[in-house]
Amino acid sequence: MTPAAPFRSALPRAIWALGFVSLLMDVSSEMIHSLLPVFMVVSLGASATVVGVVEGIAEATALIVKVFSGVISDWWGRRKPLALVGYGLGAASKPLFALATGVGAVLAARFIDRIGKGIRGAPRDALVADLTPPQIRGAAFGLRQALDTVGSFLGPALAIALMLALADDFRAVFWFAVVPGALAVLLLALGVREPDRQGGIARVNPIRRASLRQLSAGYWAVVAIGSVFTLARFSEAFLVLRAQQAGLPLAWVPLVMIGMNVVYAASAYPFGRLADRIDHRRLLVAGLAVLIGADVLLAHGEHASVLAGGVAMWGLHLGMTQGLLATMVAAVAPASLRGTAFGVFNLACGVAMLLASVIAGVLWDRIGAAATFLAGAVFAVLALVGLWLLPSADRSRSGSIDAS
Repeated sequence: MTPAAPFRSALPRAIWALGFVSLLMDVSSEMIHSLLPVFMVVSLGASATVVGVVEGIAEATALIVKVFSGVISDWWGRRKPLALVGYGLGAASKPLFALATGVGAVLAARFIDRIGKGIRGAPRDALVADLTPPQIRGAAFGLRQALDTVGSFLGPALAIALMLALADDFRAVFWFAVVPGALAVLLLALGVREPDRQGGIARVNPIRRASLRQLSAGYWAVVAIGSVFTLARFSEAFLVLRAQQAGLPLAWVPLVMIGMNVVYAASAYPFGRLADRIDHRRLLVAGLAVLIGADVLLAHGEHASVLAGGVAMWGLHLGMTQGLLATMVAAVAPASLRGTAFGVFNLACGVAMLLASVIAGVLWDRIGAAATFLAGAVFAVLALVGLWLLPSADRSRSGSIDAS
């Protein structure tokens, strides 16, 4: 085993640029999303079930669209143009939230925003893998995720400041969110250069049967893991509603997303580096255990300290697992099919996210908030059992999974 490389200097500049692109777009998105569930309930009169349906459709849309963008990026041999289109749609959707007068308009804005996220997601993840040597790929995904998550707590922090300054004016805050979204598109256009692909390679349809056969049993095991894991983790919109239900003033509700994302950002890169060194299954098991603890605390989160603990644990489980799952996909997917591999993975996770969020909303309305989080804990336990039933995850240092 070779000595560990100095990770900061080893990571390509384009990885840092992609991380800051994600940071700026997440500042823009989270300024809106940290307030959106409460905006829908308080200003537009939506129920928790409606919030769950909107969030489930939105997130599932993003994950499903990744299939098509990933396939196109593999066939075309280009990642950056699709990423630019995706980030551009995300930026263009932001004014629509400020103009929305009903739940249907919010759903349309979320739909456009998440289509943009779906278009950019798989090509961007494949681009990270293209730019990075395998031995530091976990660190690269961890760094991009960490910077992305810094934006996820800066956005709510700005939302709080603006809500206090603007007397709880949701729409004015949404207008401010337009600026960082536009900056993200500009940075991607000017700051990231796509690596040259090998010349002389004929274009091949990535979704024809012969191509899909190149996706190994180890890859499909990762898809199964990710799907069940996502079923156990519904939309973070329910964390925001939990805080509002517990009596947190409207202007301070984004503190929930700040707290969660501070922990997420702080843990994503260290756990990304750890994923380059230890067995992936052990890290996933630990992440599921943390998620179960978070759900139990949030189910009984009437006291502020208990609620804060549950939110922090939710952020920790994200930091432990989200970059890891991307690293696992990259490790077992052929280079020529990375976009398709990420797309199919996210399609499966998208279906699971839609189902989980709708179930969460229905349970919230019919039984109560505690039932929503306890059901999440039950799904996490089932994911834990399923993880141990999958073939051995012993792997080489590069992260491949033994699916024999």
